Amino acid sequence: MSMLTPVLQPPEVKEYLSKGERFIKWDDETGGASPVILRVDPKGFYLYWTYQNKEMEILDLTSIRDTRVGRFAKIPKCQKLREVFNLDYPHSTFLLKTLTIVSGPDMVDLTFHNFVSYKENVGKSWAEDIMAIVRNPLTYNASRYTFLEKIIFQMFPADRKRVEAALSACHLPKGKNDAINPEDFPETVYKTFLMNLCPRPEIDEIFTSHHLKAKPYMTKEHLAKFINKKQRDSRLNDILFPPAKPEQVQSLIEKYEPSGINIQRGQLSPEGMVWFLCGPENNVIALDKLLLYQDMTQPLSHYFINSSHNTYLTAGQFSGISSPEMYRQTLLSGCRCVELDCWKGRPPEEEPIITHGFTMTTEILFKDAIEAIAESAFKTSLYPVILSFENHVDSPKQQAKMAEYCRTIFGDMLLTEPLEKFPLKPGVPLPSPKDLLGKILIKNKKNQSVSGKRQNSLKKGRNVEPEIIELPTPVDAEDTVWAGDVAEEEPEEEDEHLGNLDEEEIKKMQSDEGTAGLEVTAYEEMSSLVNYIQPIKFDSFEVSAQKNRSYVISSFTELKAYDLLTKFPVQFVEYNKRQMSRVYPKGTRMDSSNYMPQMFWNVGCQMVALNFQTMDVPMQQNMALFEFNGQCGYLLKHEFMRRPDKLFDPFSVDRIDVVVASTLSVTILSGQFLSDRSVKTYVEVELFGLPRDTKRKYRTKLTSTANSINPVWKEEAFVFEKIMMPELASLKIVAWEEGGKFIGHRVIPVIAVHSGYHHICLRSESNMPLTMPSLFVYLEIKDYVPDAWADLTVALSNPIKFFNLQDKRSVKLKDGSVEVSFTNRYRNAAGEKTGSLLCVLEPETASLTELQQMKLFLKLLKKQEKELKELERKGSKRREELLIVPAALEAAQPLYLFCRSLTTGDVGTCANPVDMAESVDSRVLELRERLEMDLVLLGEEHHEGIRRKKEQHATEQVTKIIELAREKQTAELKALKETSESSSWLRGAPAGSKGLEQQAIKWQLNSE
Repeated sequence: MSMLTPVLQPPEVKEYLSKGERFIKWDDETGGASPVILRVDPKGFYLYWTYQNKEMEILDLTSIRDTRVGRFAKIPKCQKLREVFNLDYPHSTFLLKTLTIVSGPDMVDLTFHNFVSYKENVGKSWAEDIMAIVRNPLTYNASRYTFLEKIIFQMFPADRKRVEAALSACHLPKGKNDAINPEDFPETVYKTFLMNLCPRPEIDEIFTSHHLKAKPYMTKEHLAKFINKKQRDSRLNDILFPPAKPEQVQSLIEKYEPSGINIQRGQLSPEGMVWFLCGPENNVIALDKLLLYQDMTQPLSHYFINSSHNTYLTAGQFSGISSPEMYRQTLLSGCRCVELDCWKGRPPEEEPIITHGFTMTTEILFKDAIEAIAESAFKTSLYPVILSFENHVDSPKQQAKMAEYCRTIFGDMLLTEPLEKFPLKPGVPLPSPKDLLGKILIKNKKNQSVSGKRQNSLKKGRNVEPEIIELPTPVDAEDTVWAGDVAEEEPEEEDEHLGNLDEEEIKKMQSDEGTAGLEVTAYEEMSSLVNYIQPIKFDSFEVSAQKNRSYVISSFTELKAYDLLTKFPVQFVEYNKRQMSRVYPKGTRMDSSNYMPQMFWNVGCQMVALNFQTMDVPMQQNMALFEFNGQCGYLLKHEFMRRPDKLFDPFSVDRIDVVVASTLSVTILSGQFLSDRSVKTYVEVELFGLPRDTKRKYRTKLTSTANSINPVWKEEAFVFEKIMMPELASLKIVAWEEGGKFIGHRVIPVIAVHSGYHHICLRSESNMPLTMPSLFVYLEIKDYVPDAWADLTVALSNPIKFFNLQDKRSVKLKDGSVEVSFTNRYRNAAGEKTGSLLCVLEPETASLTELQQMKLFLKLLKKQEKELKELERKGSKRREELLIVPAALEAAQPLYLFCRSLTTGDVGTCANPVDMAESVDSRVLELRERLEMDLVLLGEEHHEGIRRKKEQHATEQVTKIIELAREKQTAELKALKETSESSSWLRGAPAGSKGLEQQAIKWQLNSE
């Protein structure tokens, strides 16, 4: 995608938002209510409100997680506020005026800002338009330039002298108590201040290497060349993605060049280069992949699904607090599968509850959780939500109440019957996310008898296959164990509390499965809600393949799933092509830590459930990847993990059929505003992918000085040489302080990485964008080429240059100048060696890359010398053979002439030996010349034969490469077609797909 054609537009701030609206802000804790004017700044960075005393409070829009109105907004509990707002008045319109804004650094630490408008339905408009800005992909993935616009001034205590020097350079006050007039600090002055505070010597070096020597500017031609050579993906097709032209980059110069004179001349200065590399045109990720770009018409089993484990918990598994708010936050983050651990409620209310059984975690009402899910299920994504029930409610009455809550609260959102096109029969695939738009699916045990009874109530021709389930006998009322009475994972300390459980149940509690194995019978009301996601106990891959039922699902602990994927990786992948599997953390993770989801994605597990309340590395990777594809919660698996005619082994050591491996090179150049302390810093680069991918982790050295404003690393590139399946790999970059304190990180899918120089804006541990810290890097991603094919790749990249060099070498070989050059080379080398003896030089340290290159060069040189000696030996032998013939002829020539004279009677000739000798000499010379000419022709023929063999070998290699290129081209055409079909479905315009197909056909004809 060309940087000259922006994919995404920045969020639109409507005029009434920036103009402001009068609200009353209230606080339930203090009981106070104050009139304020609520506004959004014109660029959509901040939401702020001003009190009557001119005091102001600011809220960064990136920290806003939700906006709520009506009955879902906060309602005052303080009686004083209730009287102020006439809440107890029968005809109160408070719910039509209220607005609650939820913000926080993560899903647990939340703040609720409560407002009441003077007019009805005003809050609703504000809620919708604020969330439209927040959900714009560029809000979280803004460029470095945009983040710098958010900052007017920020003091760094550790480098106060540098800040004062920068202020002085801008002719601004620098005293401790001095104030800066905003009129004296426009954007131009602000940029100058930043350039003085944070110089960019590394960008100056880049600028110097790509512009005219001794010229302080870069012309349009040089800028276009820089963009095409460094900032453009070398794998792109020139027809579909044409390179930038000099006349096109003029708009970039006009946008980023501070000098008006340079703009008129079409020139870019070093400062303009800095701002250009900070701009949105140089975003590190492919912005089009942030939109909904994948095919959403495949069966559910063909997608990775964003999934949560023990969703209700805000902390640990043993004594954490449960909250319905966690269901809202996980769904708002894009999660599409949440878990509900349901337990029997205590009398007299007998309201079903949700809690972590046999622990000290708190309880929440089942009804409250269902209401929270109904409110937030489809705010972020319209694609289906799966409710994973772990049902311990052994009361038919309370199960009936649970089913009634689901039916009444969810309403039409709940899918209670299978779709006509996708009956519950063996061999029938699951419906697609598109088929289930706006639907909620229940995952709960399904009773066989209930399933049989319900078949009679279904439409004719729609048969539901009953599921045979081994279910435990219901517990008697007097033996019921109330949720929360005992602890799960400490059996030795809690034995006195387990008296109500039999030995088998206690063993289950002590295992890694936790309480998942203690689910009770599914009675008719709950069983009738289950259709496409029917959980069963896993038997074997063979049995699952024989039954071929896509609508059944098995759940595995991380240990069981790991055991299966290591022993039967291919079978596990085949299983996940047909039906779904769910992986969840082992029960001994009492701190709610997470396992790495990558290994289970590698075998195609759809629902890899994580603890969303813990923002560790696995959760950071999960959130970063599911941010793509429109944050819809579904990511389409690679074609190789979906096709029934292909077998995929994630532990493959060589190559994967039809998949082109990639090589990724990462060079960490510098950092900007990494910390507010004067500390040394370093950077780690890590790759998540298949087990057989190359080296996975690198790190830079510590900076030589305690400079956290603009540290520079001058190190070799970190190369991940062979990434076997880029669609399954992701890159993580983390900045650390010297003592191991976390600064910021960024996780990016490899397929979304852009080549070139980029500023990577870092994120917090909870994946929130950080305004100040960033890293300046150089990334290069290309198709992996084995070392044996490296020369051929060079030839294909520039065939004209390659064949010109071959012709020159052929001419030199023919003229014999190669031998001279070798002689001169060794003579010069000998001279240099002699000269080197006159002085003693210090040995220079060579890098690993240089040593490897030297090793390859020496190996090639030895090979060529060996071939040259062999050719010289053969040529010498052939020359000797050819010279033997004329020598023999020359010796026999006088005798031949004498005999001939006798037979012909030419006595005169014999009588004149002088004339005879002269005749013999002339003929010998003539014969010698002819033989020498034949020898020259033979040498030329031999040289021509060698050249033809080399050309034949090169042609064979080119044919192989062309075949690989065509396979790659076919894959790209298919991806383009799928993208076109998806876009056409969204726009309802099939003509676009047809046009794209025609364009793709033209591209193929041109390439052929």
